[in-house]
Amino acid sequence: MIDLRLLREDPDRVRASQRARGEDVALVDALLSADELRRSSGVRFDELRSEQKSLGKLIPKATPEERAELLRTADRLKAEVKAADVARDEADAEAKRLLLQLGNVVHEDVPVGGEEDFVVLETHGTVRDFGAEGFEPKDHLELGEALGAIDMERGAKVSGSRFYYLTGVGALLELALVNAAIAQATEAGFVPMLTPALVRPRAMEGTGFLGQAAENVYHLEKDDYYLVGTSEVPLAAYHMDEIIDADKLPLRYAGFSPCFRREAGTYGKDTRGIFRVHQFDKVEMFSYVDPADAEAEHRRLLDWEKQWLTGLELPFQVIDVATGDLGASASRKFDCEAWIPTQGKYRELTSASNCDGFQARRLSVRMRDGKKVQPLATLNGTLCAVPRTIVAILENHQLPDGSVRVPEVLRPYLGGREVLKPVST
Repeated sequence: MIDLRLLREDPDRVRASQRARGEDVALVDALLSADELRRSSGVRFDELRSEQKSLGKLIPKATPEERAELLRTADRLKAEVKAADVARDEADAEAKRLLLQLGNVVHEDVPVGGEEDFVVLETHGTVRDFGAEGFEPKDHLELGEALGAIDMERGAKVSGSRFYYLTGVGALLELALVNAAIAQATEAGFVPMLTPALVRPRAMEGTGFLGQAAENVYHLEKDDYYLVGTSEVPLAAYHMDEIIDADKLPLRYAGFSPCFRREAGTYGKDTRGIFRVHQFDKVEMFSYVDPADAEAEHRRLLDWEKQWLTGLELPFQVIDVATGDLGASASRKFDCEAWIPTQGKYRELTSASNCDGFQARRLSVRMRDGKKVQPLATLNGTLCAVPRTIVAILENHQLPDGSVRVPEVLRPYLGGREVLKPVST
């Protein structure tokens, strides 16, 4: 959640952020009114409670005649204090309800607009000219099936659409990617983590995934657990309700987990193959830092993602995501999009988000610097979303005979294989 002091002192900035996100600007004024009522209700309760305590001290010293009147006043005050207490709690609950609906305040440098209004910051690598090489590129599913690496038909038979099996070299390729990604993250100072896939509501709400993203979350109603769509959720909640000494920051974790997404609203989009699926594995970087270091850490996360994609020898571009395409918790997000030859365009493979103190306030994760205690900043960055990375590798490194060249960085994790070859039929 945002800092309420910012809302009170600069509501126009919060209104501008809501407008840029394409969200309800009226929410800002509703929250301002609710916050004022919350504070005035608290003052009213405190005044009545103080009066009640003062009266309680007078009763034992009063004469019989005075005591009768004081007792009548005490009864009236008791009722008023009880009503004020209820009013205070209701006002506080309403202010919190509205505050949880408000997205993070966007960074001033974020381009304004919708999904297509991003700004390209960098381009890396060379897009292959398959025509000049004398053959038409196959898509990842055709390649994957020939390699004995992807089985969509049986995935649909067992679990429905947008589920799949990775088989043979497909399974080995996933394990190679995960191990290589964890190795890079560990070398960079991240602590590797295997995280829970089921979390309680507070963890999901605290990271901002029960607002605009709620339609894509799987909820197990009987047990009131949520299936995570990213290990960002359990990593953000790892230090929930804790105070961390400033000299221990930054804390960096690399989480590996299965991820589950309903992909609501994407019917008919990316339905072929494994680009957009309901379940996949991912390696996620997560940082807890001093707020003063948040922007620098954001750039570091992006650099680690660029290092990863460069190592995989993939052509990619870096974009500054526009305001209307930001998640609720991010103030700014950079995406790395890899070139997908058969689609003829760049598609998102990794992202790095600066959430400032937004998640930390919701999850009560604070830092202590001397006597000062304040929310710290959290950031997250995808290092390897496995299925999309496999898509990019198969299509960009394919050979005319349907084989796929293995990037050098992965060869030690694939038993030294230099090429993945089609299976004989």
